[in-house]
Amino acid sequence: MKLTRSYALELLQCISNEISAIPDLEIAKKGVDLAFFNAIEHGIIEIVIEIIKANPSFLACQYDFQKSTIHAAVRFRQEKVFNLIYAAGKWKYLMISGYDEYNNNILHLAAMLAPPNRLAHISGAALQMQKEIQWYKEVESIVDPSYKLDLNHDGEKPSELFTNSHKQLMEEAEKWTKGIAHSSTVVGALIITIMFTAAFTVHTQDSGYPIFLHKKAFKVFITADAVSLFAASTSVLTFLGVLTSRYAEEDFLKSLPRKLIIGLSTLFFSIAGMMIAFCATLIIMLDGDLKLIIPTVLLASVPVAVFIFLQFPLLVDIFISIYGPGMFDRKMEYLFEKDPSFA
Repeated sequence: MKLTRSYALELLQCISNEISAIPDLEIAKKGVDLAFFNAIEHGIIEIVIEIIKANPSFLACQYDFQKSTIHAAVRFRQEKVFNLIYAAGKWKYLMISGYDEYNNNILHLAAMLAPPNRLAHISGAALQMQKEIQWYKEVESIVDPSYKLDLNHDGEKPSELFTNSHKQLMEEAEKWTKGIAHSSTVVGALIITIMFTAAFTVHTQDSGYPIFLHKKAFKVFITADAVSLFAASTSVLTFLGVLTSRYAEEDFLKSLPRKLIIGLSTLFFSIAGMMIAFCATLIIMLDGDLKLIIPTVLLASVPVAVFIFLQFPLLVDIFISIYGPGMFDRKMEYLFEKDPSFA
């Protein structure tokens, strides 16, 4: 695969050398513009960069209903191509301006629902909705405020078009989020009941003094029980907050994902604490019989491993979507730093 990629880059370099020699009037006849916009649609950033380096006028090139490179990048949700706007220098404002055949400006394009293939690789309808809002907010931050008041042929402002085109995704995102919150609330409530009961069922003397108070395993049990109980309580309260949320568009940007992070994280700690408390109790009861203790501890780790396998990837995705580096990079000048035409 590395060898194939190497050959492809060499071929691309040869093609870009030929493109640089083609007059602007001959570009459409040679089909270069079609290849260029196909590369944008599929997010093949290497081809886009090489063609732009060969002929910077491609930044303002038009093809079919797309106004320019950045308009196509927004419509097809190709963030790597979109990031080129920050490295385009004097071409930046020329690329942003303009309307398509339906009088949609670039903010209208950001308000449209992303192509299905771009949403498919995002886990969960709530994260898909978050990604769409991030796109809209990012484009909104680089355009003139007057763009937000423009009307297309259907008489819709960008914000109105966003709401109308994302109605179904909003419903799916709300249903998806409530499903996770409801299921997790049930699990958390069960853990609270179990751990609260377990804390007061330890063996005691007639005086009420715990028999195993001086054993290390008993101290581990009490600590793990308390951690599990408090974590489960926090998780349930957090997910109750998710269930009672108003589910507005803005909530999917940060508020709901943050609540999901807190809820899932504390639920994980509560499950882990419950298993530790269970193992500590068995150690006390079996009085150090390793033949029974070791297999039991290994079995107790299965629920924790299952939770990590099923929910941890989702937790990581949510965390990255909020606190990660983000999909928009405003420091891509290095792509054209050796080309004076982009100064």
